[in-house]
Amino acid sequence: MTAGVALAHDYATQRGGAERVALLMARAFPGSPMYTTLYDPDGTHPEFADVELRPGRLDRFSVLRRHHRLALPLLAPAVDAQRVEADVLLASSSGWAHGYRGARRTVVYCYAPARWLYQPHRYLGGADEQVRGLRDRAVAAALAAISPALRRWDARAAERADRYVTTSTEIQRTIRRVYGIEAEVVPPPAACRPDGPETPLAGVEPGYLLCVARLLPYKNVDVVVEAAGLLGQRLVVVGGGPDRARLEEIAARTAPGLVTFAGRVDDAEMRWAYRHAAALVAASYEDYGLTPLEAGAFGVPTAALRAGGFLDTVVDGRNGRLFAAPVPQDVAEGVADVLARTWSPDVIQEHCASFGEDRFVSRLQEIVAEELSAPAVAGGAR
Repeated sequence: MTAGVALAHDYATQRGGAERVALLMARAFPGSPMYTTLYDPDGTHPEFADVELRPGRLDRFSVLRRHHRLALPLLAPAVDAQRVEADVLLASSSGWAHGYRGARRTVVYCYAPARWLYQPHRYLGGADEQVRGLRDRAVAAALAAISPALRRWDARAAERADRYVTTSTEIQRTIRRVYGIEAEVVPPPAACRPDGPETPLAGVEPGYLLCVARLLPYKNVDVVVEAAGLLGQRLVVVGGGPDRARLEEIAARTAPGLVTFAGRVDDAEMRWAYRHAAALVAASYEDYGLTPLEAGAFGVPTAALRAGGFLDTVVDGRNGRLFAAPVPQDVAEGVADVLARTWSPDVIQEHCASFGEDRFVSRLQEIVAEELSAPAVAGGAR
């Protein structure tokens, strides 16, 4: 292992951006063990097989590995039961890994303070009762019962950490508001890079608008669909989710024949989708503006909402344009502006390269080195 360093991640059960960052941490600190609550090899990135994962006691239950939200009432005691053996723990946390104890020093890379506590509507998908399934309604009921105790656990865990690092200025403000902690911003790199195989999307011709998002109401994909209809522009929507049927109905009514719902795609299809788009359109309120960086790696400009994490990653006039509000007319005007301009792919790619993997890894290594050399606190490991 990288001497004295251990890693932690909430649960390795999904194929999300946080899991990609956790794998980057494993590459930055080769050989270091990674503590986690649950591990589902079939549900997450295959590269986790190369990491020395140390899952907790809940991992013996296959139903929890497949449906980690069902484990929510059990995760805090599960984390408390696992002790870390390391001088420095680097925790990749959306709400659980920052609670691991035992290391002499703890650095938390926080994607956001626990959504199930501070943004439960977003955690449960933003859907109404008709869209949400029985499982999520059960989780919502459990949340209401255990939230006070979990908030106390969460606050104590945050207070124990020696250092907080986060993805964006938006989450930096949230961490300050929720915990009273000043976090350093170290943006993660784009996950989808141009250097790799590409597979065309069936039945799609180049030159379309592209929207990449989970199909949930708060992602404002309906607004993008309506804007495409106003412009008479073709739109490809990449992503899956429970809102698809509603969005297809909106598309049939407001943008007939213009919208292709590609669903979930693999990396090769995603590369092709980015490379052959005329522009990316992003109308949701995001903690971190990742998709403009992914599109920008292919030299593709973005029309994005002037809010949240897009303020960190989209520079108006350099790699895209920002529109004021998530309403069809504003989105349409922003997209029309992007399409009317001549963009330099080299300038766009140069901007996005400033959020690169080397810079991210180097800064994390510097932070961990500083904590390794920090004097021990009275009482040793916590």
